[in-house]
Amino acid sequence: MKEIPRSKIAVLIPCYNEAKTIERVVKDYKKALPEAEIFVYDNNSTDKTGEIAKKAGAKVRVERRQGKGNVVRSMFKDIDADCYLMIDGDDTYSPDSARKMCEMVLEEGVDMVIGDRLSSTYFQENKRPFHNFGNRLVRNLINLIFKSDIRDIMTGYRAFSREFVKTFPILSKGFEIETEMTVHALDKNLQIAEFPIQYKDREAGSESKLNTISDGFKVLFTIMRLFEDYRPMLFFGILSLLFFAIAFIFGVPVFVEYFATGLVARFPTLIFAGFMLIISILMLICGIILQVIARKHRQLYELFSIRAKEGKK
Repeated sequence: MKEIPRSKIAVLIPCYNEAKTIERVVKDYKKALPEAEIFVYDNNSTDKTGEIAKKAGAKVRVERRQGKGNVVRSMFKDIDADCYLMIDGDDTYSPDSARKMCEMVLEEGVDMVIGDRLSSTYFQENKRPFHNFGNRLVRNLINLIFKSDIRDIMTGYRAFSREFVKTFPILSKGFEIETEMTVHALDKNLQIAEFPIQYKDREAGSESKLNTISDGFKVLFTIMRLFEDYRPMLFFGILSLLFFAIAFIFGVPVFVEYFATGLVARFPTLIFAGFMLIISILMLICGIILQVIARKHRQLYELFSIRAKEGKK
């Protein structure tokens, strides 16, 4: 696909069946950022989302692979800009924060600006208690694993630098993409800033595409995958300790009995403890090897980042 000439600011709107709100979203952001180009990627909508967005003044493209992660992958590959502002097409994010978030990227050198819903109106506006619980759970897990203090992990309102967009390897296919973005920025020591935004719940008749249960499990699975990929020493170290504890619990009584009587009466238990100890050692070795590989990937990323900055000039 031919790459679009670079613009100063590109507003990216991934959409699936947002005919009820997309016109208002496009017009609001054209007003908030008149110098920006608005791109709507229609992800197989069955309503008139794409047609309405085009009439409202957006540049519309179609992404046939279903899932928000697939849409974002295509957006990041196709579009060339100095600053990227990603929003949802459901009219839940206020355009009042758009210019400030873009200025933080363009003038302050921030790599990713996170539109923080949870510190403002999200818990008052959102009527889905499981979503509230899920946002807190994901935030706490990420901050615990990666030793960070991000307030809103799963927000879809973000601004990115060109360096971030062109060096971010997207693996997620669905709504877990926001979690992957956050972890990538934390692992690569990119400059992250949060900006409180106003959030309003979907209007009547506009349905969320997020399935609380299935998508929630996908996000949790993604966190575990990213934990393994980005923090292998800690991940496999915990597994190693777990298997060592099992070996210790089952093995110590056998050795105590042996030193007291000179006999080993429970060979199956001893064999089981020995297997657990071997697995524990293997987990530790895996962690050490993968930690070296992860460190090498960070070094390679720095080289890619330098090239991306050179391409900006």
